[in-house]
Order: sequence, then structure tokens, then C-alpha cells
Amino acid sequence: MDYSKTHHEIIEACKNGNRQAQFDLYRLYSKAMYNVCLRMLKNELDAEDMLQNSFVDVFTKLDTFKYQSSIGAWIKRIVINNCINFLKKRRLEFDSLDTRFHALPALENYPEENDAQFSVDAINKALYQLPDGYRVVFSLYMFEGYDHKEIGSILQISEATSKSQYSRAKKKLRQLLGTETGTFRGY
Repeated sequence: MDYSKTHHEIIEACKNGNRQAQFDLYRLYSKAMYNVCLRMLKNELDAEDMLQNSFVDVFTKLDTFKYQSSIGAWIKRIVINNCINFLKKRRLEFDSLDTRFHALPALENYPEENDAQFSVDAINKALYQLPDGYRVVFSLYMFEGYDHKEIGSILQISEATSKSQYSRAKKKLRQLLGTETGTFRGY
């Protein structure tokens, strides 16, 4: 895909210090990036701070953007890296991998949804109740589209630990949503 034309004029104006263009770029991506921050940090004030810090990084590093990906993907990578660094500073802890999780079943082995309907609020509430390690891996995998190898690299954990955290997050979400005996798509 050719990303060179996506918001090209705004990006180039930002690189030249145009404040209106910076505001336009912020307006285009701030809401989506705030949601990423909120899912990862589960605290509105931390998410707002991380969003602002991330956009400061975006504008100071914009000269390194080479149109090899979309500007949105590039900004999201900065946001996610900043959130991960923030969590690491707070001592993000991952459950140790034990032998029960060495051979996790493939995701396609899970049954389909049981006609269960959950509101976005109910899912968010349950997601925010997860321990940081579970929530971050789950968010990176389910919402941001990273695979377990990429998550392992980003978080400096093994791929098996990422899979374990994801599996445990799904189990905990089922408990929190009252669906322990059934499964629902993605969880």
C-alpha cells in the first residue's frame, strides 16, 4: 500500500513547525490513541498524560517518519512503546510461566460464541480488572493486532509467556463476565 499520500501535506507542514497542522494531526489521531492508552493503563489520568507525552514524541521525532507505514501506525507504535515503558517503570509483573501452559491449544480450537452479548462497558470493566501483565498482552494481541512473537519482543518476555498471559487473561475475563463454562469469540 502506498502510504506516501496519507495526510502527506499535514505531515510535511508539521515537520516545518506549522502549529495548525500539528493540531490537525493531533485531532485526527488523539481519540484512537487515547483509547489505546486507556486500555493499556486503565487509568484516565495516566492515559491522558501518556497521550500528551506520546504526541510530544511524535512531533519531536516526525522528521524520522519516512512514509514506510501509515502515519497512524507510526503514531500507534510510539504510543504503545510509551505505555509499555510507563508500565515497566511501575514494575509490570508477568506471572511466571509454569509447565501447565507450555502447550496451549491453538485459538482456532475454541468453540464459537454462545450467543452471549456483552456491552462495551461490561467488557471494559472486566478488562480493567485484569492484572497489568494479562491486560497488556491481551490488549496488544486482541486490539492492536500483534502476534505473540511480536509481543514477546516488545515486552522482553518469551513467546510462550505471552501466550500464557493471553490464555490466563481470557480465562479471567470469562470469570469476570460470568461465562466460565462457555466461550465467546476472541476471549
